[in-house]
Amino acid sequence: MPGGRLTQQERQQIALGVADGLAYAEIARRLDRPTSTVTREVMRNGGPSGYRADQAHRATERRARRRQTAAPRGADPAALPHGRDPEAVAEYEEQFTAVMMQSGLSNKMTARVMVCLLTADSGSMTAAELVRRLQVSPASISKSIAFLESQALVRRERGEGRRERYVIDENLWYQSMMASIRSLHQQVDIARQGAGVLGPGTPAAVRLENVARFFDFIAESLARAAEQARDILYVAAEAPSGGADDEG
Repeated sequence: MPGGRLTQQERQQIALGVADGLAYAEIARRLDRPTSTVTREVMRNGGPSGYRADQAHRATERRARRRQTAAPRGADPAALPHGRDPEAVAEYEEQFTAVMMQSGLSNKMTARVMVCLLTADSGSMTAAELVRRLQVSPASISKSIAFLESQALVRRERGEGRRERYVIDENLWYQSMMASIRSLHQQVDIARQGAGVLGPGTPAAVRLENVARFFDFIAESLARAAEQARDILYVAAEAPSGGADDEG
């Protein structure tokens, strides 16, 4: 299986495959590439609806130039905890950022800050740490944090001295799901309102009532599942096996 970076011709084939609605696995098979390569390529360059071969190729070249500028030849990459591969982590964070943007965080810097906090072992960072990690200005971090706070995605905690830490709460995903459920209920209400306005039994009213019933069922199912799964967010990491105190 060939390695190395995707060529412009391969990106054009990916674009054609995406436009034809092919699965990523099928596109990868035709290119003799891993499915993960195709998935990462599409998600980091606009997603299924926005992928353009030429734009993706130019973006890759820009990223390569930035990496060469940021890391002079001969310089060792910064060591990461737990023996993590810096290049693999950078690739993953880039892909994660693209997914976050597709999911609603349309501002790339805000998505990068969110991913940075999510992938930190502590689940929290100071403004100075975020500036160093992302190599951006303090103003960019401040603006992104302000938005994330307004959406209840992060919270502030007092750290050492006068420094504040920005924290990802484990309850974040539950709260996000509940916000989605509230949005679904609003759609149920507006659809049923329209059914009444357009006249019971008319084709348009029946269509809207079916939409309302569909969203109502989905909202109830999600709410029940969220409550049942909530404790999963607080499951502690298991201690590594094979320690000195192990028996047997």
